[in-house]
Amino acid sequence: MKKVLILFTLMLSIVSCQGQEKKKPVTTKIQKTDAEWKKELAPEQYEVLRKKGTERAFTGEYVNTFEKGTYVCVACGNVLFHSDAKFHSDCGWPSFDKAIKGSVTYHTDNTFGMTRTEVNCARCGGHLGHVFDDGPIETTGKRFCTNSVSVKFIPEKK
Repeated sequence: MKKVLILFTLMLSIVSCQGQEKKKPVTTKIQKTDAEWKKELAPEQYEVLRKKGTERAFTGEYVNTFEKGTYVCVACGNVLFHSDAKFHSDCGWPSFDKAIKGSVTYHTDNTFGMTRTEVNCARCGGHLGHVFDDGPIETTGKRFCTNSVSVKFIPEKK
């Protein structure tokens, strides 16, 4: 019986450690009124996430952040990007070559006389930025051009 208990404890700790390695997106949708979002978000966050604005290039907090960790939606906490997907692009915004599967949705954006692919948080619908086909060819070829104000960086625990 003692051996079974030890084996069970060992298996449980292995499974729980594996689950902590990489966070996964939350699938429960969040719906709030415009007034609720306006009350909860800082003005610049509200402008970008709810009104599809864009922060000025090279001004965002995470443009030059390359530590290990995870990027989550600042509005709802949904896990969006792992730091190993981040790359230096010189475009003025944090760039990632892939989003975590199921964490984002895509929409056609025809504003400003061009067609682009808008990227939104799959959980709360917040505007994150756009995805382009000019990313690193060694990986996905994609560049998720993301507003720093729409995400929060959570450093990896050491």
